[in-house]
Amino acid sequence: MSDSTTPFPSQLHPLVIFGAGGLGREVLVLVRQLNEVQPTWDLRGFYDDQPPTTPTLHDLPYLGTAADLNATSEPLSVAVAVGSSRSRAAIVARLASPLLSFPTLVHPSVACQPYQRLRFEAGCIITQGCILTTDIQLGHHVLLNLGCTIGHDAVLEDFCSLMPHANVGGEAHLGKGVYLGTNATVLNQVSVGAGTTLGAGAVAVRDLPAHCTAVGVPAAVIKQHKAV
Repeated sequence: MSDSTTPFPSQLHPLVIFGAGGLGREVLVLVRQLNEVQPTWDLRGFYDDQPPTTPTLHDLPYLGTAADLNATSEPLSVAVAVGSSRSRAAIVARLASPLLSFPTLVHPSVACQPYQRLRFEAGCIITQGCILTTDIQLGHHVLLNLGCTIGHDAVLEDFCSLMPHANVGGEAHLGKGVYLGTNATVLNQVSVGAGTTLGAGAVAVRDLPAHCTAVGVPAAVIKQHKAV
């Protein structure tokens, strides 16, 4: 006998994961945890331009490359599970089929109420243990890995990537494609320029320019990058 409270598969939204690595499997866990609270997603499988070593991952099939995904004949939701800001942006740019959409996925443990006045654009992935306070803006395809904290009035532009336990203070501003390593911190009212990487454990106590790598406490620039 079927459970009358659980939607049939046809009532669920088909979703695939692009990225068949470790982050992809973690996003799969996130989606399954969302379904435990409210059945929403019909998980179809994984896409990746680098095929995995096995034909299935956690009981889901490998379905092909970005070109195969673009050739879909039905509407599909896509979670892009790629940790690198630059690589994620390049993949999204290639997934051009009008049948593809990018939902925002927020772990059910993350407080996300209307009174918090949080704004998330399409494609954000917010994982378990994250804390967001109030009046926060996340651009398209922002990744918040495990246990990140975001303070009041912070702005994170498109394709920012925060690794586990990164911290962004109130009124901080992260430009497009900023990458914060594990346990990195951006203090209140500090701006980090587009495409900059703040290394693991580093603390940005003053503004950082675009397209550089900064490490240490306080964070100091050690390398400049070409803008893409």
